[in-house]
Amino acid sequence: MVNVQSRRGAQLADDLRRELRAREIETCDGADEKAVDCIVAAGGDGTFTRLIPSVMQLGVPLGIVPAGTFNELARTLDVPFDLAAACDTIAAGCTRAVDVGRVNGTFYFSEASIGISSRITRLQKPEDKQRFGLLAILGTALQAFGHSRPIHVEIEFDGTTRRFKTVQLTVANSHRFGGLFAVEDAAIDDGWLDVYSIEIDGFRQAFSVARAIFSGKRQSVPGLRTYRSNRFVVRTHRPHHIVADGEPAGKTPATFEVVPQALRIFVPHPPTA
Repeated sequence: MVNVQSRRGAQLADDLRRELRAREIETCDGADEKAVDCIVAAGGDGTFTRLIPSVMQLGVPLGIVPAGTFNELARTLDVPFDLAAACDTIAAGCTRAVDVGRVNGTFYFSEASIGISSRITRLQKPEDKQRFGLLAILGTALQAFGHSRPIHVEIEFDGTTRRFKTVQLTVANSHRFGGLFAVEDAAIDDGWLDVYSIEIDGFRQAFSVARAIFSGKRQSVPGLRTYRSNRFVVRTHRPHHIVADGEPAGKTPATFEVVPQALRIFVPHPPTA
C-alpha cells in the first residue's frame, strides 16, 4: 500500500517494490487475502491508521515505511525513515504488539482529539500540506488558534464524572503525539489511554502548560489536567468534530477505549522491558 498523495509517495512505489524483492519478499497488489503474510504500507500516519481494520482482520503484521510529515508512529517504534533501512526492518521479521485506540468505530495509533487540533485538520488543505509540509500545518495552526473558543466538556471514567471547559482535549494511546510531545510514563503497549485537557486563561497558565508539556512528564498543572483510564465517555454541550491521527472520526458524544495488543508491527529491535 502506497499513499501517492504523501509528500514522497509518488516516487516511493517502484522503489519500495524493488527494495522488498531484493530481500526476497514477494510483492502483490490486490492479491487473495488468504495468501497475504503481511501488509507493507508507505505514507504518513493517516495511511497507517486507515489500515488498522484490515491488519486486525487478517491477523498479519504491518510493515511501515515513513513518508509523511510527522511520522509519529515510526518515531514511536524507532522505525528508520530511510527506505532501505525500513525494508531491512521488515525483512528481519521482529515485531512488537501494540495497542490501538477506538472512538466512534474509528481506530487510531497515537491520539484522538477535539478542539484546536480538530479545527486544524478541517482547515488544512491536502495540496498545501503536500507542497509545504510542516510550514503549511503551522500556518493553519495559527489560524485555528485565532478562532478557538472554550468547549464545555463532561467526561466519565472509572465511575467518576468531571466537568470543565477546554480549548483542546486529547485522548492519547501513545507516549508520542501531536508531532511535538513525548511523555515518559506512557507507551503504545501499556493498555491505557491518557487524557490531556488544555484550559489556558492568561499568560501565566500558558507558560505553566508549555513547561509541563515539554518536560515530558504526565502531570496536572494550572491550565493542564490529565487523567488515565482504559475507557472515557466524552460529552459536550453541542456536537464537536473529532479527529483521530489526523483523520475525521465523527462528533461528540463519543466513547474512547483502548484495544490492548491489537496488532503487530515490524520494528528494528524487540521492545525493552
